[in-house]
Amino acid sequence: MIRLSRTGARKQPQYRIVVIEKARARNGRPVETIGTYNPRTNPGTIVLRKDRVDYWVSKGAQMSERVGKIVKHAPVAVPATPISA
Repeated sequence: MIRLSRTGARKQPQYRIVVIEKARARNGRPVETIGTYNPRTNPGTIVLRKDRVDYWVSKGAQMSERVGKIVKHAPVAVPATPISA
């Protein structure tokens, strides 16, 4: 499943977009981190590796409702550096 994992301090949320097994906890160990989302900026900042999203969706991963909306609004450009966990 592709879903959000919350990071950041209290009342200052930031999220990682992760591929994780459905049964694991929200902030459990992910299989891969494929992006970040910061809702506190206006508009929200999205950094996403679309090639990895396409790969995991082709392998059968399902996106959560919120991640589906984020992916739809994500910019087309891929970041030059890989996202570290």
